[in-house]
Amino acid sequence: MSYLTARTKQVVFVPAVVNLPLRPPAMLAKAAASLDLLSGGRLRLGLGAGAFWEAIVAMGGPRRGKKEAVDALAEAMEVIRAMWSGHRSARAGGGHYKVAGVHPGPAPSADLGIWLGAYGPRMLTLTGRKADGWLPTLSFLGPDRLGEAIQRIDDAGQQAGRDPAAIRKVYNLNGLITPASKGPFHGPAQQWAEEITALVRDLGMNGFVYWPDQDHQRQLALFAREVVPVVRRNLAT
Repeated sequence: MSYLTARTKQVVFVPAVVNLPLRPPAMLAKAAASLDLLSGGRLRLGLGAGAFWEAIVAMGGPRRGKKEAVDALAEAMEVIRAMWSGHRSARAGGGHYKVAGVHPGPAPSADLGIWLGAYGPRMLTLTGRKADGWLPTLSFLGPDRLGEAIQRIDDAGQQAGRDPAAIRKVYNLNGLITPASKGPFHGPAQQWAEEITALVRDLGMNGFVYWPDQDHQRQLALFAREVVPVVRRNLAT
């Protein structure tokens, strides 16, 4: 991402998502803030509680159960926010991650936030209460389950005194644009446009990322030329 931010001027970058158990949150916060400032505010920090635990342990990281992983993520978010606060010193965290009296900085742009790749009930609740954005992926959470997950996020946000509409909800779409339909997000460009439009209007999703399963350059060109303009016209009417 450091290389790509230096080669571009408008593209926004989001790691989807950083494997937290391999990256100390205080250092991650400083690195993210530095890259955000160097890129002119074009970074969003995507975080995950952890995955591929055998590989994490093999690299010297911890092995955590589901509850412990979510607890650690919540503490990491507190540490990262404190490191971005611009205050003279930072104190935050708990049993897994903690900073005490450290001088934070640099303070990032106002656009740098924390986006979570969340699927389980506790992670969705944490997203609604404390995150700036949500990054589900089609292959892990199909359109038929999106509504229930969004409702949990929105309910948690309201209970925390937040406006649920302010939480970015960006769907990672892995699929293919093809002449014949073979299911959701695997079919003609018109089908894609209709499916995306429905997710915005019916469920409140407000961002989409296309991950082609193959033939990447051609697929991205099709998406840009034949899907995006139609969705924008649909939503404008």
